Amino acid sequence: MSETELRVSKIKDGTVIDHITPGYALDVVKILGITGKEKGPITLAINVPSKRFKTKDIVKIEGRELNPQEVHKIALLAPHASINIIRDYKVVKKQEVKLPKVIENIIKCVNPACISNSNEPVKARFYVDCEDPLLLKCHYCGYIMEKKDVLQRF
Repeated sequence: MSETELRVSKIKDGTVIDHITPGYALDVVKILGITGKEKGPITLAINVPSKRFKTKDIVKIEGRELNPQEVHKIALLAPHASINIIRDYKVVKKQEVKLPKVIENIIKCVNPACISNSNEPVKARFYVDCEDPLLLKCHYCGYIMEKKDVLQRF
């Protein structure tokens, strides 16, 4: 290791979210409900060099594996991210995040007049119009939400 390198330690068991869009690691941590009061270590690397992209962010979460809904949340913010499940210091599962064509019950519409924001028993539903830049169309009112709107809804 050279003097200009900084190595982040491996985790024994947990999740590594790699290739996060640069500058979005803090948002990924927020949407996963991580507050910093958790027992296990959480490592964030922001704007680090990447071979695939110029730069990337990385989040390592010791002692936690993500569920499918959490992976979909990450896909909204970091469509090129990969999720690595680590057990006993080894990658046992690797998956690229993929935005589903329909997003259900993850975020609410930003349109205050939308029925999904009322007390009616409806689940928020969006169709992915575009992945990059992110554009989601509300099933009920047709409102188009962008990534900045999505960030406000978690």
